[in-house]
Amino acid sequence: MDNFAKRMKMLRKQMGLNQTQLAERMGTSKSMISYYENQDRSPSPEILIKLSTIFHVSTDYLLGLESEQVLKVSNLSEDDIEFVKLTIEKLSKKDNKQ
Repeated sequence: MDNFAKRMKMLRKQMGLNQTQLAERMGTSKSMISYYENQDRSPSPEILIKLSTIFHVSTDYLLGLESEQVLKVSNLSEDDIEFVKLTIEKLSKKDNKQ
């Protein structure tokens, strides 16, 4: 569960959320978020699904079974998907130049 704790904390910070804010979105307490991030407790399947929905990642990514984040684009139009692809490509090229 080491991967889960690290990824959960990283994703929470990327979204600019503190533990209390994430707990409110999850309908749980700040202490439960802390337990998960400190590996004191393991999340239930229901918690994993909630987190994957909030963070827009797969449960496999949260658990460390996937090495890359997967973007869910099923609700986007073809034009929107193309825009996202082009944006990711541009950002990747930018990161490689640094």
